[in-house]
Amino acid sequence: MIEQIKFEIKNLLEKYYKDNGFDVSIVVETPKDPKLGDISVPMFTVVKVLRKPMPQIVEEALNIIKNASLPIKDLKSVGAYINLFVDKEVLSEKILLKCLNEGENYGNSNIGLGKNVTLDYSSPNIAKSFSIGHLRSTMIGNSIKLILKKCGYNTFAINYLGDWGTQFGKMIVAYKKWGNKEVIMNDPISELTKLYVKFHEEAEKDPSLDDLAREAFRQMELSNPEYLDLWKWIREESLKESAQIYDLLEIDFDSYNGEAFYNDKMDPIIKELEEKHLLHEDQGAMIVDLGDNIPPALIKRSDGGSLYITRDLAAVFYRKKEYKFDKILYVVGNEQKLHFEQLKMLVDKMGYDFSDQIVHVNFGLYLTNGKKASTRKGNVVKLYDVLQTAIKLAYDLISEKNPNLKNKDTIAKYVGIAAIVFADLKNYRGSDIDFNIEQAVKFEGQTGPYLQYTSVRIASILKNVEFDFNNISKELFEKEHYFELVRLVSEFQSTIEKAANEASPSIVAKYLLNLAASFNHFYSIEKINASDEKVRNTNLALAKSVRIVLNEGLRLLGIHYLDEM
Repeated sequence: MIEQIKFEIKNLLEKYYKDNGFDVSIVVETPKDPKLGDISVPMFTVVKVLRKPMPQIVEEALNIIKNASLPIKDLKSVGAYINLFVDKEVLSEKILLKCLNEGENYGNSNIGLGKNVTLDYSSPNIAKSFSIGHLRSTMIGNSIKLILKKCGYNTFAINYLGDWGTQFGKMIVAYKKWGNKEVIMNDPISELTKLYVKFHEEAEKDPSLDDLAREAFRQMELSNPEYLDLWKWIREESLKESAQIYDLLEIDFDSYNGEAFYNDKMDPIIKELEEKHLLHEDQGAMIVDLGDNIPPALIKRSDGGSLYITRDLAAVFYRKKEYKFDKILYVVGNEQKLHFEQLKMLVDKMGYDFSDQIVHVNFGLYLTNGKKASTRKGNVVKLYDVLQTAIKLAYDLISEKNPNLKNKDTIAKYVGIAAIVFADLKNYRGSDIDFNIEQAVKFEGQTGPYLQYTSVRIASILKNVEFDFNNISKELFEKEHYFELVRLVSEFQSTIEKAANEASPSIVAKYLLNLAASFNHFYSIEKINASDEKVRNTNLALAKSVRIVLNEGLRLLGIHYLDEM
């Protein structure tokens, strides 16, 4: 609601200047020092455009705001700034009433109404363990989907499985040379990963193995029945392991169509490139020249084999037709920046008008002891093992703090998963993360369990008590620590909208940390279940509003809130 007042002031002033022949962009912000006001309007940009004295411009703007029907209690000007003090009592009552009435729907937005967004995320490679590195794409993508849904978008989540390409040629060569199906069946993915590592170790000594792998993959593309049967078996076993992870994280997708799905959809795209005279031969391979500033896109290898970008190009056209997206988000690591620049340029060069709808939602690496994990080097940390370790650590902490707690196993699961997920999502997605499991599971500090614990604390306060919102002490909202909480509650929707626009769950995560810290500060000052009825009603209404926002915010990050822990 405070954000709405800001929006109205911005529109009011911009309209006034536009009606008078001036195109001015007005900035409306929150002062860093609350003593200066609740809302501030710097007038520097207006002076530059109108070329009038600052005092005259400020006085003019003050009169415009005063004449508007806004819940403003006082206005002051300090130099180039107009500082506004809102009517805290009126505004707080409206904000909390709205939150209490709407419950989990509080913060819902309609900025995405009628728009379709396709999200491509998680996308593990089959025949490899689901590593801690895949958590980033999986959880960032899942959270963005939930945030977009909260903003009214229609979303389509795609798990674009890495189930095709030369890596499977390598796997087939390794299996035929060193594999034992009976041994593999005891622990399929671990044994297949060992074969993959062995292939790379041997290929360093014998580069001809790479040629055999390329030929094996070419045979797959030519529908060699032996190789395709082997590929199908490996794919099925890999999906079983992935399903175990997705069940634990409670994540689902609308489509599991991986790279192999597009194997029969590439020829029409290649033909179109030829017909539009975009495809050129270069040392036996087929490429599309993308200009001087970006390397050419390699569409077909010299042996006729397809490449990743060829499949991605077929996929983007298929998805445009299937999902009619207004935007397609690829939640993929920083290292793929060039790939998506090429993909956008290919679509543009082919004469289509939706290249700007292709968005690379980049993220950094998960590091362990400062180093990147690598399957081919055999130093992969399995995500399932990490989650189970976190759950065990959470169980031990819960048992220590609350030994008589019922359903400890279930609660420990949710706390352990929250620890791992939040340790990722609280960081800006573009940054690398040095993973520390012990730090992530702590109940204090900037952790998922800390947020869950804050919600549980409020739940215990609210348990078996009732309050009457029609009988509150509105004057309490004049106090700084009261109104700070109200202000944060009011910013929930604008925070979600910003996170949606920037495809950045960390915006929600950091907001929740601020909200929890503000509530815990409030809790240290005020006795919430006060003896005075009106004070008690006010405190309980405020606490419940904070819990509504905390719980819904956690849900948007893919984290369970709890009633006890």
